[in-house]
Amino acid sequence: MVRLPLSASELERGQRLGSVLRRARGERSMLEVAVEAGISPETLRKIETGRVATPSFQTIAALAHVLSLSLDEVWAEINPPRAAVRPRSLQAR
Repeated sequence: MVRLPLSASELERGQRLGSVLRRARGERSMLEVAVEAGISPETLRKIETGRVATPSFQTIAALAHVLSLSLDEVWAEINPPRAAVRPRSLQAR
């Protein structure tokens, strides 16, 4: 399977995800959180640093559970609202 390069917005979203997870982890060790989530500490490190910008849903869900985050909270943090775009038919002529 060939993986296409990630877009700039996907890379930025991965950076935001890493920041959310680091903040939620607080003083807990990376090892403790990773083991509790069922992933390797190396995987967690890569996610937190943005090197793995698109981890699997299962990985995000496991980390959110261990860190007491709701998936809605994670989604809102990594996908900031876009500016409202008016349809062309409503734009001033």
